[in-house]
Amino acid sequence: MRIALALAALLSAGAADARTVIVNANGYTLDDIGRLQKFGGLIVSDDGRVERLLKPGETVDGDIVDAGGRTLLPGLIDAHGHVMPLGFIALQIDLSDTTSIDQALAKIASDATANPERKWIVGGGWNQVSWGLDRFPTAEELDIAVADRPVWLTRVDGHAGWANSAALKASGITAKTPDPAGGRIERDAKGKPTGVLVDTAMALIEKKLPPPTAAERAAALETALQIMASVGLTGVHDAGIDPATWALYEQFAKDGKLTVRISAMAGGADALRAIAPKGATGWLFEDRLALNTVKLLADGALGSRGAAMIEPYSDDPENTGLMIIEGAKLRNVIAAASMRGFQVNVHAIGDKANREVLNAFADIQKMGQPLVRPSIEHAQILAPDDIGRFAKLGVIASIQPTHATSDKAMAEDRVGPERIKGGYAWKSLVNSGARIAGGSDFPVEPANPFYGLHAAVTRQDRDGQPPKGWYANEALTLQQAFAAFTTGAAYAGQQERSVGTLTPGKWADFILVDGDVFKMPAGDIWKVKVLETWLAGKRVYARD
Repeated sequence: MRIALALAALLSAGAADARTVIVNANGYTLDDIGRLQKFGGLIVSDDGRVERLLKPGETVDGDIVDAGGRTLLPGLIDAHGHVMPLGFIALQIDLSDTTSIDQALAKIASDATANPERKWIVGGGWNQVSWGLDRFPTAEELDIAVADRPVWLTRVDGHAGWANSAALKASGITAKTPDPAGGRIERDAKGKPTGVLVDTAMALIEKKLPPPTAAERAAALETALQIMASVGLTGVHDAGIDPATWALYEQFAKDGKLTVRISAMAGGADALRAIAPKGATGWLFEDRLALNTVKLLADGALGSRGAAMIEPYSDDPENTGLMIIEGAKLRNVIAAASMRGFQVNVHAIGDKANREVLNAFADIQKMGQPLVRPSIEHAQILAPDDIGRFAKLGVIASIQPTHATSDKAMAEDRVGPERIKGGYAWKSLVNSGARIAGGSDFPVEPANPFYGLHAAVTRQDRDGQPPKGWYANEALTLQQAFAAFTTGAAYAGQQERSVGTLTPGKWADFILVDGDVFKMPAGDIWKVKVLETWLAGKRVYARD
């Protein structure tokens, strides 16, 4: 008996010593009812979960990691990103940093010269507003950079693409090609395609693109995972995937290579049936991967004037945007997915699209069909009467704060001084009782969540403009913004019981950063650098 007791004590001591203990930290977390809590360290149990938080100065036995007084936060969660495009654009042409069309054309030409073996030149990130153009670029302009091969470049919002003449020819697009439902081919006065295709019309080009190889897809995912870990993301809701992407995620998860928790949204009803024919997967691989959600597209984007508006665009009086799915079709898809236990997240940017989606959710609830945490992705331009409906219907508003500070140069031109009052209306949504979740829509915007926190609190871009904030009455408090990227996003991903806070029993997903976001000037939040990222108590990223 004494030998057994001694052996048990020895094993117990060994287990205790194996715990990772973070000490000397300047820790912050929300608790499970949303209050901000401070702590001095934490104990990570052997299974990668938080055993308990430590008081400042407190220490216990275990594998000690000294945080050196640095700030420790829960891992941040992006409630709306695009993982594979993030990786691919990092490996292709990225025009998001160009400030003129000439600069963009020079970058495209340089990439084509450096890669003579590529049959197509592809990339994205362009924004005609950033170039100071009041129009879309043209195929003729793109021909100046590359004329001997097809070129296809998606707009920064992913809702339009720019083709050169060779790409139009390879895709068989002529003046006789009709606009597809939910899409538009930009044309000149004679009806000739000018080189830009909007929303569903993009498929006319994209179906001709050479598919990426397995090695290229794996490299893109590895690159995206590295980027996300480097900016402090331990979770992401991937807004629209196909079966091949799901298979790649599963393989990475089986191989222990997923360093971010991915809540995948099937990209439409067909993808949903192909990926999860038996119903929602739940969280798999120690909560690293799930497909519990389908994403639908109700309309396009504001920058390309594809967002569906109740009244015409203020700067384009003949145009009210594009509805991609609406009416009975929208309601049937939502009801069918909900009956199978799936969450339905619908992209809606314009006030017409938002109203249509809210109406659809309301109609389905009236029929007695429960909805699983329905969400409107973006909720960007809202009619004032619709703001209170989010809370009433239990609809999550999935917002991307950096969109406001990027769009401020054109948003009011698009919708005018009255409708903009319902634009990017985060404070109004919160005050109405709606749940919000924070994200970035990367690679449309940078993946860095500290950019999102900064934009949410200041309503300024990273140059500090405008000085008093753009419609600053809709700014969030820092605690509200922090919640959007932690507990709010966790709830939207059906994962609030396991992530989002550093309360005991949840996964030890946390980051160490180089500044105290709760004490520094709000204008400096975007400058915060992530020093380390930990997932389930294991370090997955260390700066330098």
